Order: sequence, then C-alpha cells, then structure tokens
Amino acid sequence: MKKKFKIYVDCAACAQKMEDAAKKVAGVKEAKITFMTQKMTVEADDDMFDDVLDNVIKACKKVEPDCEFYI
Repeated sequence: MKKKFKIYVDCAACAQKMEDAAKKVAGVKEAKITFMTQKMTVEADDDMFDDVLDNVIKACKKVEPDCEFYI
C-alpha cells in the first residue's frame, strides 16, 4: 500500500533528514518527503501499514520535533 500525506516541515534539510529516518524504519518499502509540496509518501505492506506509519512518524519526530502530520 502506498499513501500520501500532507505534512508541515520548515526547511528542506530537515525534510531530507526526516526522509532518511523514515526509510530506515522496519517495514518501509519506500518513503519520500517533498519539501516544496509539503507531502510525504510512504509505501509498506497492507497488513502492517498502520504500525509502520506510526513508527515513521516517531522517527521523523525524533529528527524534527516541530514537524506536523495531517493524516
């Protein structure tokens, strides 16, 4: 399953660090954060997508605590 989400992140460097952290989460097949459009795409297996997404958000919040996710 692949889903897109609206996010808020204040700089391109932070977005890149968040993307790198998201890609390291177990179960993530692909993760992409686009600073210009303020969107995040996450791809993971259907049966564990919700758990993977929770872990992606936690990983991103460790890098950039001020980021916001609109899910």
